[in-house]
Parts: sequence; structure tokens; C-alpha cells
Amino acid sequence: MKPYPFTAVVGMPDLRLALVLSSISPAVGGVLVRGEKGTAKSTMVRALAGLLPGVDVVDSCRFSCDPVSPDPACPDGPHAAGVPAHRRPARLVELPVGAAEDRVVGSLNLEKALAEGVTDYQPGLLAAAHRGLLYVDEVNLLHDHLVDTLLDAAAMGRATVEREGVSVSHAARFVLIGTMNPEEGELRPQLLDRFGLTVEVASSRDPEQRVEVVRRRLAYEADPDGFADGYASADAALAAEIEAAQRLLPSVKLPDAALRQIAEVCASFEVDGMRADIVTARTAVAHAAWAGRAEVTTEDIRVAARLALPHRRRRNPFDAPGISEEQLEQALEDAQPPDGPDDDGPSGGGPGPDDGGPLPDDGGPSEGAPSSGPSEPSGNGSSPQKTVGAGDTFRARVFRVKGTGEGERGRRSRAITDTGRTIGVQPPSVRDGRPHLVATIRAAAPHQQARGRSGAGLEVRSADLRFALREGREGNLVLFCVDASGSMGARTRMREVKTAVLSLLLDAYQRRDKVGLVTFRGTDAELALPPTISVEAAAARLEGLPTGGRTPLAEGLLEAARVLRVEAIRDPRRRPLLVLVTDGRATSGSDAVARANAAAGLLTDVTTIVMDCETGRMRLGLAAELAGRLGAEHVPLSDVAAESLASAVRERTGRAA
Repeated sequence: MKPYPFTAVVGMPDLRLALVLSSISPAVGGVLVRGEKGTAKSTMVRALAGLLPGVDVVDSCRFSCDPVSPDPACPDGPHAAGVPAHRRPARLVELPVGAAEDRVVGSLNLEKALAEGVTDYQPGLLAAAHRGLLYVDEVNLLHDHLVDTLLDAAAMGRATVEREGVSVSHAARFVLIGTMNPEEGELRPQLLDRFGLTVEVASSRDPEQRVEVVRRRLAYEADPDGFADGYASADAALAAEIEAAQRLLPSVKLPDAALRQIAEVCASFEVDGMRADIVTARTAVAHAAWAGRAEVTTEDIRVAARLALPHRRRRNPFDAPGISEEQLEQALEDAQPPDGPDDDGPSGGGPGPDDGGPLPDDGGPSEGAPSSGPSEPSGNGSSPQKTVGAGDTFRARVFRVKGTGEGERGRRSRAITDTGRTIGVQPPSVRDGRPHLVATIRAAAPHQQARGRSGAGLEVRSADLRFALREGREGNLVLFCVDASGSMGARTRMREVKTAVLSLLLDAYQRRDKVGLVTFRGTDAELALPPTISVEAAAARLEGLPTGGRTPLAEGLLEAARVLRVEAIRDPRRRPLLVLVTDGRATSGSDAVARANAAAGLLTDVTTIVMDCETGRMRLGLAAELAGRLGAEHVPLSDVAAESLASAVRERTGRAA
């Protein structure tokens, strides 16, 4: 079955242009595609491979060496001059989110290494993607150890395996393309910066365009090959134009005036480092080649900035990416414009709207719109409500789940993982993870005589393999249960609470946690945000949280217990950490205290932090009593910051001295 044609995808001109420019100049650094589900992100990326020119590779080389300039350190080399070669299509290699590290970087045949003393290295996905495209769907869900591997390969252009005393290295230069749904969480900043361009996509609100999307999709599903053949000529024409732009690319001039404009734009948006300037320059050159021009113009820089800067501008972790069009135009005007006309679109070699090609004047990625606040909670009576914003975040203390888990990789609590430090050996029945060399030798050694071994070497069989037991860190489910009653709104208390919780959310973002938000006020509690990887969504809900009414503490605890119970079924490997934010009062109903005590009994097995929001001279100490009933750690609101804990430790140390 033929893939969906590239030119058959309706709309999304920004994405089409970004993919084309990355194909023309792989040095741009690839594309990150952000957008809601069901917007054909993956369809367009997978269709791109059919437009790329083929590559010449050395015969029998598993690492796709170029016969003109082979890798001198190729594991299958060295390749002599004039070595036989052949031409093959460009590859689009998909990296699954749940892939094992050995599958990505390659693996060693441990049995051959021990028995024969030879290095039998099996290439991984990075080797397959060399001189092609590496595509990661849902890249924001990629495990940290794979992110580290991608970062190393993207920075060095090589993949290296250092394992059991054996070192293997090979070239791994590829165009990285990732798609993601921002609702499921953001990327680590280091990986985000490695993407050259970023594009925001959304489904069209035009009924006619939506009808056309459905019509083409149904036609493709009914007859994939026939549908693809109908767009074969358009795809072939676009591929020829990309190849022509690649030939023109080395001769495109980037004058000093254009470089000054690029520097002015990047400085205006306060981007960190110099990678933004370099990527913008490369993109502008690629766009000029795509338009058939021999010199970069202001329009090329304008398009390049729209694609290269939105994810690099200096911003808070919870802000949506985007750039201001007015600020961009002002920055372009502040620098001396380069010589040459300012064009509104491609001329010469670039396709027009009639043949399916992307146009530069279709606009860059739209500026991210702020998330709307949550709807007003129901069942809270007619008590007056008010909304208080949060202050500046701070570095929060690290709270961890008790014991050792076996959950998803992260950076919070202790866990048995396949990364981290080796602390022992897995049972013989476990056949997964990184081999433990010493334990394997010990398992094989007693059987050498029975196996009839003669001469050098060690006869190792599959049953002898032992795997390392490794301890690392896991990500947890951090469920915030926030008191939003009227007492929390007094004396700017809610502002301090939101600042502290937002700081803890930032910590959860950095530690790759899943988060949820339960609020209680008036007479009831509600799940304001179901457990999600999107910490940004939690921050938006928290920012718009209103306060007022009585304190239904029991209902809040019961709702938290229900959420944790359901989540234990949905995601059993992710251990929970409950952060209860309250002053400990229970004022909803005549038996509010008794019901709160009974509800607390349902959470005694959960690692809980009670963030005490009570302030003032006359304190009742109810939050501390609640922490005792829960078996939880009691943390005053003022002690949530990491600096306050360090100060307390220094004070105690000074007194002891």
C-alpha cells in the first residue's frame, strides 16, 4: 500500500514549508511539529520521505557510508577508494517512544564477544537514520535516557556505544523531525533547542476545507494505490523543485547586511546562545534557494525568524511558544535591509499555490494563545468568589515517595530501572536490561568441562546470561489537593499558596512527573484537572482558581482518594505523591470534622505532604494534627522553598556547634 501523498494534504502551509526547507538544507536542524490530535501531523511527515532524492551508499555497509567520503571510523570499514556502491531511496526511520536503548544505539552479541573474542555489533535506529530522516512521534513522551542519546548524536553527529569494555562509534547525521501534542506535556529544553524549526498546527475551522480533508481521506482508504497515483505527478514535480533548490543552495549569498538583520531580530527576542542566529541564517539561505534567488532578502529572514525563533525566545516554562509580529517587523526595520527586492513569495524555482507547493507568505507559526481558565466550580452556593494570581516562582524543596518503586523513568523517587547505577544482579528468570558481565562469566564457568570446551575462550550459552539490577529515579503522580475556601483568600494567603504550588509544578515539570489537581470549596470538591503529563494545563487551571465559601475538607480528601484509586488502575507503575494544601479547618456541615477524620483514614498508605497555609500569631495547628492522622510530612507554607530548608539546616547546625 502506497503512503498518503505529500501534496494531497490539505492546508498547513507552515508545516509544508518547514519540512521542505529542512529537506533542502539538513543543516537547519529538523522540525518540531506541535498541535492537537487529529491534524495529520504524522501523515505529512511520513509522506516527506517520498520527495527526497536518493543517496549513494557503499555496498554491504550497514552504516550508509557515502562512497565519495566514507566514514574513516566506520565499523564496517575502512572503505577503499572506488569501492562498489549503489543508490537507494532516502530513509524515514521511526523511533518508537518506548524503544529500548539497545534498539536505538545498537547492541553487542555478548555470547560471541565472550566465546570468540570478537565484537559483533548490531546497528540500531541511529545507524539506519544516517543521511536520512529520524522521526519521533509523541517526542515529548520520550524517556529521558533516549533523549540523552538523541542529544549526544545530534551534537556530535556520531553514535557511540561504550559497554562491557567494548567501544563502537559510527556516523549518525540525520534530520530530526518530531511531532507532539502540547496537552500531553512539553519537551526538555535541551532537546527543544536541538530542533531547528517549530510549527504550530491546528485543524481548520473552514467547513469547506474540512469537507475536502474528509473526502480525500475516504478516497485514499477506499483505493490507496489509485489515490496515490493521482497525485504522483504533483509529488514528482515538488521533488524536482526540492532537488533544484539543493543544487542552488551552495551558491546562495548571505551578505553582511542580512546577517545584521538576523542578529537584530535574535537580540530583540532575547534568545539564549547563538544557535538561534545560526539556524535563522541557514533557514534564510534555504528559503532563498527554494524561491530561486541567488541572495538572501528581508523576506527570507522574515520567514526564517517565524519558523526558527518561537521555541527559543526567553520565556517562563509554562508560557506557550510564539513571537510578536510587530516586534519582528520592528527588529527588521532597525537594521539596514540587504540589497535586493523584498519579495512576497517564491519566484522562479518555487512552486505556486496551484501546484500544491508551500508559500512563504502563508505566514509563520501563529502566536500561542493563552489557555483559558477553568469553569466555575459547581455546587458552591452563592458565596462571593474572587480570583488571585500567583507571584514569582522559586526553587522548591524536593519531596519524594517513600520506598523504592519500579515505575516510569523520571527524576524524583528511588526506583529499579534499566538505567542508573548497578546495585546487583537480576534473577536468572529476568531476560531484559543491560548484561552483567561478571555474573554471566560466573554462571558459565562451572559448566565448561561438561560442555567439552577445549582451547581458549569461554563457551557461553543463552541460559548463562545475567542482567544487571540497576537503581535510578522514577517519575511519580503528584496530585495537588487545594483548599479554595473563603479562609484561604484572607491576607493575600491565596497568592502565596498559588506561588508555592506553581513552584512545585515547575519542579514536577523538571522531574517528568504526572500531575493532577483537586480543589474543594463551598460544599463540594471537584477534579479540576485529571492526571496528565501536561504541567502547563495544571498551571493554567491553578492560575484561574477562584476562592470563597466554606471548607469541605472531607469531600476534598474523598475526591483525592477516588482519583488515586482510579489512577492506580490506569497507571499502576506510577506511584502517587499527594500534596494537600490547607489550613486544616473543616467547616462544611455539622459533622465536618468527624467526616474529615474518617476520610483521612483512606489515605494513610499514600505518601502525603500537608502544606500548612495557616498564618498569623494565633494559630490553631489543625493542619499539623491532620498530618499526624495521615502519617504525612507537615510543611509550613514558608518552608516550601529550598532556600528556607537550607537556612533552617544552617541555623540548627550553628546552634549545635
